[in-house]
Amino acid sequence: MGPPGAGSEIEGEDFARVDWWGSELDGVTFIGCRFDDAGLEELVTRRCVFQDCVLTGVRMAGARHSGTAFLSCRFDRAKLIDVTWDGCKLTGSQFPGAHMRPMTATECDWSYAAMRGVDLSGLDLSRQRFREADLTDADLRECDLTGASLDRARLQGTKLRGADLRGASTDEVNWRAFELTGVRLDLAQAVQFTRSHGAFVGD
Repeated sequence: MGPPGAGSEIEGEDFARVDWWGSELDGVTFIGCRFDDAGLEELVTRRCVFQDCVLTGVRMAGARHSGTAFLSCRFDRAKLIDVTWDGCKLTGSQFPGAHMRPMTATECDWSYAAMRGVDLSGLDLSRQRFREADLTDADLRECDLTGASLDRARLQGTKLRGADLRGASTDEVNWRAFELTGVRLDLAQAVQFTRSHGAFVGD
């Protein structure tokens, strides 16, 4: 089964094990489709939408996504190595057991995503949105998170040694849930951390 043409809208189709290596998708919408074990290496998408899709075991190494939305999708055990995400929305998607590094991501929205235990270490995630994302036990060591949105993100057990959080918004973050040794903070975050541990900050 070949890739659909530009502007197509497809709902409820099964694309399991398709081989679309190096294909290009423009303005295509997939709703409730399955891509189990599909070969999507070097895939290029522009302004596409994947909504409520299942991408279990998908192989997507080297893919490039520009302005594409993956909304409430499942990427169980997906191989997302060396993927470029440019201005993408991945809100509400789940990544259990996914391999996501190395990757390049710019101005992406990962809000409400479930990324428990995912290895994102060493990545540049600056100015990206992780609002209410589940980053429990994720590896964010040495990550650049400057200017990112981490409001209400779940960070229980998250590894952050060497990460740079300066300028990131951290409203309602549980500062007691993770280890801060070696983490770069700005003054406002340092005050939030101090207050969360019961200390008084004043002149």
